[in-house]
Amino acid sequence: MGIAEMEERRMSYQQDQRRNLGHSDVEEELQNLGWYHDSLTRHAAEALLLSNGSDGSYLLRKSDGKADLYSLSVRARDSVKHFHVEYTGSSYKFGFNEFLSLRDLIMHFANQPLIGSETGTLIILKNPYPKMVEEPSIYESVRVHTAMQTGKTETDLVPNAPSLGTKEGYLTKQGRIVKNWKTRWFTLHRNELKYYKDQTSTEPIRALDLTECSAVQFDYSQDKVNCFCLVFPLRTYYLYAKTGVEADEWIKILQWKLSQIRRQARQRDSGTFRP
Repeated sequence: MGIAEMEERRMSYQQDQRRNLGHSDVEEELQNLGWYHDSLTRHAAEALLLSNGSDGSYLLRKSDGKADLYSLSVRARDSVKHFHVEYTGSSYKFGFNEFLSLRDLIMHFANQPLIGSETGTLIILKNPYPKMVEEPSIYESVRVHTAMQTGKTETDLVPNAPSLGTKEGYLTKQGRIVKNWKTRWFTLHRNELKYYKDQTSTEPIRALDLTECSAVQFDYSQDKVNCFCLVFPLRTYYLYAKTGVEADEWIKILQWKLSQIRRQARQRDSGTFRP
């Protein structure tokens, strides 16, 4: 082995060592970020930010591409934009800019807007979306209609994605006065549970405010399989699903909604609430 080849190998080894050291520093920095979501998918990020975030909410996640590539997902009005962030070994490359740390990147774009898309939507990074949020895994199996992005091409459109705060489907409901049972189309969005005559109806029969609901639980008093109830001050609503799995999904997501409503109420009372 010649001297030149030995020197080349030595330099290559040193570069690998610096790269490995850099990766360990990166991992430590990422784990210390409260808004880094390690294994979150693109669709799940869109669902999180659209369902629970606000304009300017953002999070960082691993990109589906190479190891040193990350995605900064940011909500802009009724859509979510994704920006590549690449770790070069010593800095983070974002478009034509480079930053020594992710915090430097965020601080930079908290003071000047990102250009969102061809539509010219301006985005300011305002609210980091925390990774320590109670998001039940059941949501990953729920298919919903998410808001469509405005764009000039089909690639600008967000397809239907699994949402972590929204659900829809048919349930059979007991009447209030005449205790008969009728199948209705239900939609859950934010803190409202609406039901319609059928899936094609545009106006709901009623919208239930979940902030007034005190409990959601399985019910065995109506002699119906897969039955559950929602308890309100003036009325208890009795519903049943076609399968036990569907009933369980509705109960879990509704109970989670109630827990979030109560948590936010406690934060408002203590003065620590952030939308």
